[in-house]
Amino acid sequence: MQLQEQNRIKLKQQLEDNGFEHAINYLMETSRQGVRCAKAGETDYTKLGRSRVGGDPDLPPQFAWPLTTDGTPMTFLVQLNMCDVAKHDDNALLPKTGMLSFFLGIDEPAYNIEHRVIWFDETEVLSAVRREPPSETALEDTYVGYDLEARSSLEPPSYAYIDNEQIESNNVTLDDYDDLLYEIRDVEDDDIIQLFGYPIGQHDDSEYEAALMLLTGEEYEYNEDKALEKIAAHFGGDKTKAKQEVADMQMLLELETDDDVGFCWWDAGVLHFFIRKEDLVARRFDRTYCSLYSS
Repeated sequence: MQLQEQNRIKLKQQLEDNGFEHAINYLMETSRQGVRCAKAGETDYTKLGRSRVGGDPDLPPQFAWPLTTDGTPMTFLVQLNMCDVAKHDDNALLPKTGMLSFFLGIDEPAYNIEHRVIWFDETEVLSAVRREPPSETALEDTYVGYDLEARSSLEPPSYAYIDNEQIESNNVTLDDYDDLLYEIRDVEDDDIIQLFGYPIGQHDDSEYEAALMLLTGEEYEYNEDKALEKIAAHFGGDKTKAKQEVADMQMLLELETDDDVGFCWWDAGVLHFFIRKEDLVARRFDRTYCSLYSS
């Protein structure tokens, strides 16, 4: 609770310092609890099971490396040690122990990207060893491994999710708010990962896209009403349930482009992994959705 209050005080001060006093109540009410992970130095692999981005993963000896549908080894992205990360999860949704690992296939097209998210329990983490990919991976590149350090965060709405009328005034514009978001995100220059909060993007419909695919297997046609109708049909026409599904969709991970690691998602964009709240609580990490945003 003390960290939550510190995050609130810090965000409020940033809003005041940047001329957003008129929107403080709105932005504080709509901000979401999150977890951020920053690079904490290049990994030397001396301590297995640490949270890591890039490089090689630590996997149980008998675990088969994830493959794409055409048999190509997926590219390892991230492993998060839940003992280190979950204690910063004020949402209390993440597993308390074990390790969450993310693998990716070819990052084209930008929607419904082939991937795997795997949760290893505490016993499997204890037996894990450093593993190199069996051959060249889907992204056809190698990435430098960095240890990660997690912290709790308070995430104001991203540019696409704000109420414009609440933000604009005689003194500040939407562009000023966009600049503020970059300032907030770049306070820690080594940030590379965000869990929960709001996704970066041009439109506020990422949750519709993810919910539609996860629940119906259908691709999003960039029409929220049509997507909602299809989700409602999945629940026997229950529109209230459909709206709740979209509202409950969780951004499990946002992974940024990073020169140190070597990640570059199209034109310096971000990767997004989404999961239904119900599946997250049930530890159904086989039911996730991956997409890419690039300006």
